Amino acid sequence: GLADVANGGSQLSEAKAKGQRVGQETREHARGMGKQVHLVFRGSRVAGGGRRLPLLSAASRTAAASRRGSRARVPGGGFRALNDAFPFSVGSPHLAHLARPSRDVVVKSRVSEEESSLPTEGEGGVRVLVVGGGGREHALVWGLARSRRCGRVYCAPGNAGIALEPNTVLLGKSDLDCDDHEAVVQFCEREGVSLVVIGPEAELVAGLADALRSRGIRAFGPSRAAAQLEGSKTFMKDVCRKYGIPTASYEAFDEAEAALSYVRRLETSFPIVVKADGLAAGKGVVIAQDLPDAEAAVESMLLGKQFGDAGASVVIEDFLAGEEASFFVIVDANGTSVKLHSAQDHKAAYDGDVGPNTGGMGAYSPAPVVTERVEAEVMSRVVEPLVRGLREEGCPFQGVIFAGLMIDGSDVKVLEFNVRFGDPECEVLLYRMRSDLLDLVLAACDGALDDFGEIEWDEDPALVVVMAARGYPGSYEKGTLIDLPTAVSSDDDPAKVFHANTKSGEGGEVLAAGGRVLAVAAKGGSVGEAQRRAYEAVDAVDWPEGFCRRDIGWRAVEREERKGNLGGL
Repeated sequence: GLADVANGGSQLSEAKAKGQRVGQETREHARGMGKQVHLVFRGSRVAGGGRRLPLLSAASRTAAASRRGSRARVPGGGFRALNDAFPFSVGSPHLAHLARPSRDVVVKSRVSEEESSLPTEGEGGVRVLVVGGGGREHALVWGLARSRRCGRVYCAPGNAGIALEPNTVLLGKSDLDCDDHEAVVQFCEREGVSLVVIGPEAELVAGLADALRSRGIRAFGPSRAAAQLEGSKTFMKDVCRKYGIPTASYEAFDEAEAALSYVRRLETSFPIVVKADGLAAGKGVVIAQDLPDAEAAVESMLLGKQFGDAGASVVIEDFLAGEEASFFVIVDANGTSVKLHSAQDHKAAYDGDVGPNTGGMGAYSPAPVVTERVEAEVMSRVVEPLVRGLREEGCPFQGVIFAGLMIDGSDVKVLEFNVRFGDPECEVLLYRMRSDLLDLVLAACDGALDDFGEIEWDEDPALVVVMAARGYPGSYEKGTLIDLPTAVSSDDDPAKVFHANTKSGEGGEVLAAGGRVLAVAAKGGSVGEAQRRAYEAVDAVDWPEGFCRRDIGWRAVEREERKGNLGGL
C-alpha cells in the first residue's frame, strides 16, 4: 500500500483515502491471522524532477523532516526515502494510525514548512499518557502539552497543578491503576494513546515498558532488564567493572557475617559507603564514618530488614570525595545516545548542606563543574561503554540515563545510575529546553535520534527551589492550604510553579498532600539572577506550614561572585 503523491501534495486526499482503506484491510486481516504483523512504509518515486518522498512510519522522523528538510541526495537528482518497520499486535488500533499517509507523510517539494507539515497521529494530534504524579511528571506534562503536535496528555495519578495544564486529563487511581499493567495497556488501546512516558523508577523496574511494547504501544523508558541499572546496585557496579566505567571500588554481600568480616578488615579506610542493593526511595545509603557506623548499617539492612527485599543484599564501596553533579543523556531504540545537560541538586534538608538527606530540596542547570572537558569524558568513558555493554548483556537501553557523578579536579567517577529523569533536576532541564519535547521523545522511541538534529537549550541557567511541608523528611501534616497567586504560575512570568505533591480540595483550593510539595523554577542571565527570581516567587506563595532552603545554587553563585571579583581587578 504505497501512496503516490505528486508535486507538493496535490493528490493528498486520494492518498489519505487509499491509506485509510489499507489500514482497515490490514487490521481485519491481522485479526483473522491471530499473529503479530509488521507494517512497512516506503518512499515512492513520483513525478516532478525525480523527487522521492519520505513516507515515514515514525512520527518523530516526520517532525525531523518538516523541521529540517532532512533528505539525502541519490544519483539522478532524486532523494532517498527513509524506511522503517514497526511491530504491532493483532487488533491494535495503532495499525490504522500508522497506515494513514495523511498522518505519517511529510511532502517536501517547493512549499513552505507550514504547508508541508501534516498531523501524524490523527486529526487531533498525538495522545500521550504520563505515568506518575510528582514534580518531575508535572514538568513532563508541561513540556509535552506545549508541543505543536500534542493532541491530549493523560496523567495518572497526577496532581492539582498538572490538572491545570492545557489539553491535560487527570486519571486518579480509581480511574487507572498503573500497577496493573494490563489495565494501562487496555486504556491506551481504548483511548488511542500511542505514547506512554514513564516517570517513576518503580514502574520501570516492574516492567511496565515491556508490557506496553509487547502490544505495539510506544513506551519511553527502559525494559525491566535494563532498569536493573537502577533497581540493583550490584548489577550497576558489575556492569561498570566489566566494561571499564570509572566508579568506586566495591564488594557485594548477601550474608551479614561476610559483610561484617569485610568492614572489620578495612581498619583505617573509613569513611566507607554501605548501600542497600534495591530501590529504597533514596534512603538506602549510609556514609559510615567509622567501624561502629558500618557495622550498624550492615546489621540494620541484612539482619534487621530495614529496607525489606531492597536490603536483602548490600554493596560496600569506597567513599569518593569531590563535588557531585548530574549528567543526563537520552538513548534511542537503536542505541544512539545524545547528551541533554548537566544539573546539580541539594539533598540535605537545611541551609549549609546540613540535616537529613531528602529527595532533593532544589537544583540548578547547567552545573558549572561539568565543563566541556567533563562532558566529553563522560560521553566517551561512561555513556558509550555503558550503552554498548547493556546491549551486549542482552538488555539494550532506551530512555533517559541519569549519571550521578563525583568530580574531583580531573578525576570523574560514577556514583550511581538512574534510569529516568531526576526530581527536581527534571524541572530545571525541561524549563531550559527549547526543542519540542514530544518530537524528542518520539525520536527516542522510534530509533530516530540520528535524524533529530541538535537539541536546543535556553542559554540562561535555570534554578528550582523545592517547598516542603514542615517536618519533612520526618513526620509532617497533610492537607494544609496553599495560596498560589495566579501571576506566580503564569508561563509569561519569570517563574513557573511545578506541583509535586498537591491535591484539589472540594472548593478547588490547592492542598499539600506529601513531603515535597512545590518546585518553583526561574531563569536568569546568571545563576544568581535565577536564584533571586525563584525566591521572589517562593515568597509570593502563602503557605505557613511549608519551608524551603534559602541557599539553593550557592556553589554556582559563589563561583560567579569570585569570577566577578577577579574581573574587576
